[in-house]
Amino acid sequence: MQELVVALVLLVCVITDYREHKIYNMVLLPSLLLGVGYNFVIAGWLGLGQSALGMLAGLTILLIPFALGGMGAGDVKLLAVIGAVKGPVFVFYSALGMGLAGGIMALGIIAYKGGLFRKPASFFHSIWLMLTSGFKVNTFDLGKEKIMLPYGLAIAAGAVGAYWWMG
Repeated sequence: MQELVVALVLLVCVITDYREHKIYNMVLLPSLLLGVGYNFVIAGWLGLGQSALGMLAGLTILLIPFALGGMGAGDVKLLAVIGAVKGPVFVFYSALGMGLAGGIMALGIIAYKGGLFRKPASFFHSIWLMLTSGFKVNTFDLGKEKIMLPYGLAIAAGAVGAYWWMG
């Protein structure tokens, strides 16, 4: 049941984030309620506690990037919903995979746009800006075009990685 909820939420959110750069509350809220309710029915107060800890972990992991302007609220809420459905350990592994996937996506976008090989100084300057700004920078200046990462895809990749890692 949990896997189905997470899979459907991730599928819908990846599509809407990619197409519209939005992750909708009308998808997240019912999923949150379903996941918390399921955990409570299956494991009682312990299940409810695990849902609460997972949701808090998901919120906390992306709260600083959100506060610094480098992450959308939908991304934060998506990770919180995953945590509420699957618990704090799963959301921790998802976050590790999410960070790796997000970095690979960013490098792929830079390479695709020609910035990685054509302008190595610009690439290293972008990395330096990300490190010194506390990862506030989430766009890459490759000419006049600003490119936003649909981070829902990185979150989904992280969750898939967590399923694989945890068996």
